Amino acid sequence: MIFLEYNQVVEYIFNLRRFGDIKLGLERVSYMLERIGNPERKLKVIHVGGTAGKGSTVMMVSSILQAAGYKIGSYTSPHLSSYTERIVINGERIKEEEIISLFEQMKPIIDELIQKKNQPTFPEVTTVMAFQYFFDKKVDFAVIEVGLGGRLDATNVVNPLVSVITNIGLEHTEYLGNSLEEIAREKAGIIKNFGIVITATEDEKVFKIFKEVSREKNSKILRLGDQFRFKKISSSLEGQTFDVIGENYQLNELFTTLLGEFQLRNAATAVAAVKSLKSYGIDIPDKSYFTGFKNVRWPGRMEIVQREPLVILDSAKDQLAMSSLAESTKEMFPEKKINLVLAVSRDKKVGMIVREIVPLANKIVLTRHSLKERALDPASLAEEVEIYGKEFSVAENVKEAVERAINNSGKGELVLVTGSVFTVGEARERWFKEVDLRWGRDLNEKKV
Repeated sequence: MIFLEYNQVVEYIFNLRRFGDIKLGLERVSYMLERIGNPERKLKVIHVGGTAGKGSTVMMVSSILQAAGYKIGSYTSPHLSSYTERIVINGERIKEEEIISLFEQMKPIIDELIQKKNQPTFPEVTTVMAFQYFFDKKVDFAVIEVGLGGRLDATNVVNPLVSVITNIGLEHTEYLGNSLEEIAREKAGIIKNFGIVITATEDEKVFKIFKEVSREKNSKILRLGDQFRFKKISSSLEGQTFDVIGENYQLNELFTTLLGEFQLRNAATAVAAVKSLKSYGIDIPDKSYFTGFKNVRWPGRMEIVQREPLVILDSAKDQLAMSSLAESTKEMFPEKKINLVLAVSRDKKVGMIVREIVPLANKIVLTRHSLKERALDPASLAEEVEIYGKEFSVAENVKEAVERAINNSGKGELVLVTGSVFTVGEARERWFKEVDLRWGRDLNEKKV
């Protein structure tokens, strides 16, 4: 069956969710990759896992390596607006016609697995297409974000040069385990034999597990706060200046437009990952770090889209990310009244998410994002919010919620929109054209 329209292809891939988006295991993805010649084995991979900060770290590593003159494939999930955001080379999203071509190549293999009653999942098909695309385009490095967990995630068929585990929080406990230690074991599954491991975890029990697995795999492990660290120099709404200090290097006065101290943790982790490539004879010049951080963009992460009233969008989707957002918000805006727009997915630890951010809010608008199979009913969200005795209202959708929060905000107040990547993606449509939703460089590109 040949699909002639991009929308038909994407609809088909998304409909794979109906039969269970999460079926952990490497059997199906390995079979599909074998059928097309195992392109993933021919790629130089930096593999990035963890609970929060994965996408930011992928984009930072990619930007540094691109600044050094390399051709870089970046694979991230989920997307804010367009499926093509997931597969990117040097900042350019895959073209719709290339999605069609890759899918037509994959369709007979998908049909075969369906006939065997072993249907591949949405992330498995997308991952295989990404690997094939990066191989076809002859990228120098592929920087790959783990989707869920690590050990059994579809991306874990690679043998990376560097494995990055940003941090660990309670997420997807029905699949990964009910404790940080159990989840850490799953995340540590991306550590491979004779590799290099970079981690930013602050939890000693989690780090002990990472050290244990690294020792079993004969891999070198580097940790934020031990072998490398960062120092914040200054910050404003325009960005942050910082140093990163490692065992054999020091980079002074790096600058990024990304906001929040959590991004400095991600930045130091990205530097350590790129610096570790020297073990493979790949020495990236210092100027590439400065250029890379200056150029990196990752919309939807403490992103300022309006100045009066100030509106910030952040894709915090779990307790760990929300904790980082709350910490940065208190630090940056200690005196501002915060009007919160909140919509979360029902597969998250909702009470823990609410606990982190709701106490900071002055007024709250609860809503739901439009991904019906995952969105939490605002009534259920309200049950968690009521505990804190805050004033709140309910809006039918994200667009209505954002408008209400802005209209109800006085001069000098902050509107904070958060709770999910899907929430932020829908909110951004108020300010940006579709083509700019992920990659818009500044507010001058927004629609009127």
